[in-house]
Amino acid sequence: MNILVVHAHYEPRSFSAALKDAAVEALSAAGHRVQVSDLYAMGWNPVASAADFGQRKNPDYCVYALEQRHGVETGTLAADVLAEIRKIQWCDLLILNFPLFWFSTPAILKGWMDRVFVSGLFYGGKRFYDRGGMRGKKALVSLTLGGQPHMFGPQGIHGELEAMLRPLLRGSLAYAGFEVLRPFVAYHVPYISDEARGEILSAYRRYLGDLPAIPTLEFPSMDDFDEKLHPRKADALPPVT
Repeated sequence: MNILVVHAHYEPRSFSAALKDAAVEALSAAGHRVQVSDLYAMGWNPVASAADFGQRKNPDYCVYALEQRHGVETGTLAADVLAEIRKIQWCDLLILNFPLFWFSTPAILKGWMDRVFVSGLFYGGKRFYDRGGMRGKKALVSLTLGGQPHMFGPQGIHGELEAMLRPLLRGSLAYAGFEVLRPFVAYHVPYISDEARGEILSAYRRYLGDLPAIPTLEFPSMDDFDEKLHPRKADALPPVT
């Protein structure tokens, strides 16, 4: 399997970096081919702008998604964007590895998706969810955070972790057609012992050791909606009077 790890942490000695290294080692030892995009080390520019297009369809007014489509058609997207797109096209599994920042991804990772998940290739028209451009590929999120497990959930002080990750898991990965695997979460990382961190790394290696066994998250199927994207189940309901 071809695997791309996109890593988003500024500190090379962080536990997030240790998770990235553990993934590369474990997956390579299992015979997979692995590439890494270390966004901070690459100096990745997260800012989407008109500079992303070498040739503009409309030089007077920039509609980013429309210019992305034109860039795909003409091969005139910025070189750094094209390089990351090629990596994703190469991979069978995309792993996003990052610390949770303010209930979300680091800005550099969000900016990577803004620029790389281009309209006309990853999505467009009604090509989303199980008809998205990346259908047939899998995606996995591995993240670190400072909170403890009991802080997350319906009754937890912070609410459900799944709700925090929804824009990423559903609004980006599933929307683009990826089959999204259950995330791997490393809790309370800044406050635990080295021994406990070692146990998390061992658990992550085991998690990656049997990729087919990782549960898949469920998201909408386009087959469940009509041409106007109304739920088909509604067709069977009696008219409202």
